[in-house]
Amino acid sequence: MEFKTIKEDGQVQEEIKKSRFICHAKRVYSEEEARDFITAIKKEHYKATHNCSAFIIGERSGIKRTSDDGEPSGTAGVPMLGVLENHNLTNVCVVVTRYFGGIKLGAGGLIRAYAGSVALAVKEIGIIEIKEQAGIAIQMSYAQYQEYSNFLKEYNLMELDTNFTDQVDTMIYVDKEEKETIKAALVEFFNGKVTLTDQGLREVEVPVNLV
Repeated sequence: MEFKTIKEDGQVQEEIKKSRFICHAKRVYSEEEARDFITAIKKEHYKATHNCSAFIIGERSGIKRTSDDGEPSGTAGVPMLGVLENHNLTNVCVVVTRYFGGIKLGAGGLIRAYAGSVALAVKEIGIIEIKEQAGIAIQMSYAQYQEYSNFLKEYNLMELDTNFTDQVDTMIYVDKEEKETIKAALVEFFNGKVTLTDQGLREVEVPVNLV
C-alpha cells in the first residue's frame, strides 16, 4: 500500500465575513469510519448552521462521497473534495462546520470559503506519503563494520537492530524500487564478502513538502 494522506488528525478554523468555518480532518480507512466521524462532528456542533463533508477512501481512491448539508448544491462538498483530489490524498475525511455570521457569501463565496477551509487545514496539518520499504539483513566482520558508516552516509540510510556476536548482524530498510541497486552497491562496497538476506516489507510515513 502506497498513498498520500494527512500527517495527523486535526482542525483549523478561520472567520470569513463573520461566519466561522472550522475544518475537521481525520484519517479514515473505511466508509463506515468516515460516516462515524461525520456523525460525531454533527453531534458536537449540533448548533452549527451546516456541517458539510467530503471523504476519499482506498489506495486507488475508489470511494468518494460529498455532502452539502443544506448549502446550495455544489457549493461545499464538491469543492472540498476537489482540494483533497488536487493533493492526491486518500483515506481522509474532512468536515467543515459553519456558524453563520449574518452575511451571505453567494455561491462563489461559499465555494471559495469551503475549499479554502480544507486547503488551509491540509497546509497546517501537513501531508505524508505512506511507502513500503524492503528490509535487508546484513552480516559482516568487525573490520567491515568499521567502514560501514561510510556506506550508510553515502546512501543516506539508517542502521537498525545491530547485534555484535562473533560477527556483526545489522538491518537497513530501503524503498522497494531501490532494493536491488542498494544490494549491488553493498556487494561492491565489501568486494563481494558480505551476506545479504531479504527481509519483509514495512510501512513508513514520509513527510511531503507542500510547495
